[in-house]
Amino acid sequence: MTGVGQRGAARLPDQSGPGRAVPRSAPDRGSTTGSRPWADGLAMTAGTALIGWQGARLGAWVVDDAAITFAYARSVDEGLGFVQQAGSPAVEGYSNPTWLALLVVGRALGLFDHRAVLGVPDLVLYPKMLGLACAFGILLAVACTARRIVRLSWAVTGLAGVLLASNLSFVAWMFAGLENPLYALLSTVLASVLACAAARGTLLGRLPVVGSGLLALAAALTRPDGAVLAAACPLLLAVTWRGADLGRRLRAAGLSVAVFLLPYGLFLAWRHSVFGRLVPNTAVAKAQGVPSAGEFATTTGELLTYAGWPAVLAATALFAVALTRGGALQRSLPAVLVPLGLTLCAFGALKRDWMGLYRFATPVWALGIMAMSLTLVAVAERLRGHRRAVLGLTVGCALILSGAGQREPEAEFRAKPTLPMCLIVQRDGVIFNEYADRLDLAHGSVLLPSLGGTLLTSDLKVYDLAGLTEPRIADALAADDIPGLQRYVFDELRPTFVHAVAVWARKTGMLAPRLTAEGYVPLYRTSEGGGDWVRADAVKHPERLKELRAWAARAVPRAYERKLTGCSGPLRPGMRAAGTAGPRNP
Repeated sequence: MTGVGQRGAARLPDQSGPGRAVPRSAPDRGSTTGSRPWADGLAMTAGTALIGWQGARLGAWVVDDAAITFAYARSVDEGLGFVQQAGSPAVEGYSNPTWLALLVVGRALGLFDHRAVLGVPDLVLYPKMLGLACAFGILLAVACTARRIVRLSWAVTGLAGVLLASNLSFVAWMFAGLENPLYALLSTVLASVLACAAARGTLLGRLPVVGSGLLALAAALTRPDGAVLAAACPLLLAVTWRGADLGRRLRAAGLSVAVFLLPYGLFLAWRHSVFGRLVPNTAVAKAQGVPSAGEFATTTGELLTYAGWPAVLAATALFAVALTRGGALQRSLPAVLVPLGLTLCAFGALKRDWMGLYRFATPVWALGIMAMSLTLVAVAERLRGHRRAVLGLTVGCALILSGAGQREPEAEFRAKPTLPMCLIVQRDGVIFNEYADRLDLAHGSVLLPSLGGTLLTSDLKVYDLAGLTEPRIADALAADDIPGLQRYVFDELRPTFVHAVAVWARKTGMLAPRLTAEGYVPLYRTSEGGGDWVRADAVKHPERLKELRAWAARAVPRAYERKLTGCSGPLRPGMRAAGTAGPRNP
């Protein structure tokens, strides 16, 4: 192969055609160098700052499910193993090993789960800083790709930063404490590796092939559905085949798949040997199955509707134009569209999520905006005068119309973000610690469906009514065996306290008639018949119940008032209503 760095006669083999060479023609001249590095750096920094500012508007909000992984990180770092709390059995109640590893590293370095900074616990700050770093990494990947395709690469990076910052679904789940930012970063870097290789004409080279397999492996260990990215390189090689080099393409595709499958197979074997399952326990609890065509179309359609059909149609038209115009963009764009299509399909295949603003769509936004920004700038560079103005006006109007359609769901989310960790700290961790104190109960246990903040702060042994960390309950929920779930709870677990409200009280039958029949008495009732209950035979001082109910009637509503401000210091087992940890009262 002729060296890329040679002068004049340098040519890049076109992987999309039989034996043809692609000269660095005029439309592509300069596309391999892009803007000056300082301009790209400024665009990346400004875009990251804008995304971070939008994330900061959500305050200290971290979704409670993220705190489940926080609790596992604490256990791993303290040498307890993969358990939710000391004394619990090993259960894979998380589905994000690579994200867990980053949290464990942060804790070992003293950056996570140690202290509060200006009244904000590092349990909140550290994952948000990781999210910000991943946002910068996404824009860096966009910039590196743009420098291979367009002259004004800073414009691509800047536009991507603005569009990502204006999408609250992307911003919220980048800073929710979950693995979304790492998954989005890995997806974008994979697309960048393949796109740059396609632009250089080295798509069959070992580096992009092996790199894509390793990045897909990291994505699969970040979220189970990330495994779809293992198909990115083979599928790209298939869709860009033009009748030549079939043998080389098959070997390259096989190598990429092997690089993914071999270590992933070893991981699955380890998972089965340690946890007894081939999938995370969380996947069993959520009863993820194969969706019907109607379910897939509905789920995907809802996401595209949120994105805005004007923007979707404008992007589709731009992609169609780009794929017929030749040049570096035509060679590279499929490398972004293929991972985009795979992550969109994965989103559509997942069971509908109860959390707001499409939390599983984060890589879809990153890849979609990367593709649109690249295409818009590249097409605009080929136009002159009024045509460029018409293009900008048309796309701008489409984006404005689409953004207007997002205002209502985004306003609802800002007013009521999904299940804050700090709410569960106050509502479940602190409240049940106080119940145990005031009833003088030692070695108690609690069954409830909201786990994260409870695990970080509870003195009690915690059982998960949602099944994420409780295999027997997960199996019962997957089989819709509610009588079996209840027999397991009341005959084997026999929790000291039961907390179930709203959908979980109704779904599992943890309502007044059944709880009363099993010997539980109420401490705090909710309208559907659930609430907070204690097992009567565990209460040594029944005369305290009346006073405790009066306290709960005041304390529980206060916990909801402090849903975003109830985590003002380090979170430790033993937190009480005053917000401090300490030994249980004698």
